[in-house]
Amino acid sequence: MQLLRRGDRGPAVVEIRTTLRRFGLLAAAPGPGSDDVFDVAVERAVQAFQQRRGLITDGIVGPDTYRALREAGWKLGDRMLALMVSAPMSGDDVGQLQTRLLELGYDPGRPSGVFDERTEQALRGFQRDYGLAADGVCGPGTLRALRQLGRKVVGGRPGLLREQELLRRAGPRMRGKRIVVDPGHGGLDRGVQVAGVCEADLMWDLARRLVGRMSATGMEALLSRREDTCPAEAERAAFANEANADLVLSLHSDANRSMYAQGLATFHFGNGSGATSTVGEALAGLIQRELLTRTAMLDCGSQARTWELLRLTRMPAVRVELGYLTHIGDRTKLLDPGFRDVVAEGILVAVKRLYLLGQNDQPTGTFTFSDVLAHEINRNQAQAI
Repeated sequence: MQLLRRGDRGPAVVEIRTTLRRFGLLAAAPGPGSDDVFDVAVERAVQAFQQRRGLITDGIVGPDTYRALREAGWKLGDRMLALMVSAPMSGDDVGQLQTRLLELGYDPGRPSGVFDERTEQALRGFQRDYGLAADGVCGPGTLRALRQLGRKVVGGRPGLLREQELLRRAGPRMRGKRIVVDPGHGGLDRGVQVAGVCEADLMWDLARRLVGRMSATGMEALLSRREDTCPAEAERAAFANEANADLVLSLHSDANRSMYAQGLATFHFGNGSGATSTVGEALAGLIQRELLTRTAMLDCGSQARTWELLRLTRMPAVRVELGYLTHIGDRTKLLDPGFRDVVAEGILVAVKRLYLLGQNDQPTGTFTFSDVLAHEINRNQAQAI
């Protein structure tokens, strides 16, 4: 779709203004004939909406913001919900259904707002248990039953508790765990390009280094793309889901109009309304701390976002934004193969820390690749005895 920003005008702007007014974020147009103008008030309202929904607050209506605006307009009961394989239904009503099923003790996964196979299975289970036709369709009868029943799961958010329990059961060993490593961009999409330096090439090289180290520990590390391809974010998420991965690690670098913008940031799923990936948040924090200690990059924080790869994956996913290619210092570091080795080791160690759950751990920045290998060998020997 066409990007909409301050200064634009036309029917698409009218639609955006109408939607923002419906959400209580924008007052009526200041005068006749100004309803089709993307002015400062619209920009601020868009930024407020983006902040609320876990999007980049740039005040520009692009594909992600337009999708979120459209999805925010649906409330549970506005339409019948069902699994549509070719074009999955998405919206706040789907998220509300998923949250309600979680409260009743069923497992549709985290409330992503996308009606997928797991949501259908949870809905069918609810319908069977309560004497309804188990057709997987959320229609009037199912809605009445959902509203009449009290909450069964109390004392915490069930989706988060399930995610934490799966992590605990996975155990501390790396062997057998399946990780999807996602180098950003690829193929004809080169990503950020500055002074002959290309994001896609750097992230491909970093991904190969990370995959090699993970494979050495006994993990099954899968690349989300080939060197000459660039799947869409939704396709990368679908690949991870079909592979039944335990974690997803997406690798990117950034750019900014300011030559002074620099630093490291990590991102996990979170929509600003309570739905989050608790394990994804923990892993993002571990990666952030390990890499900051090892690289001395500027700390840009660990943040929640609703980007498709983070939202559509069923497993915890983290996106690492490794410096700004528009900053000469960050760019110089990324061009150094030794630096990329340090980053690959730091990410691997962060994953290991996640599964250790604080046991037999070492101070941040001191755990090495050799330590990880030794830990795996000792555990294998202990289990063989």
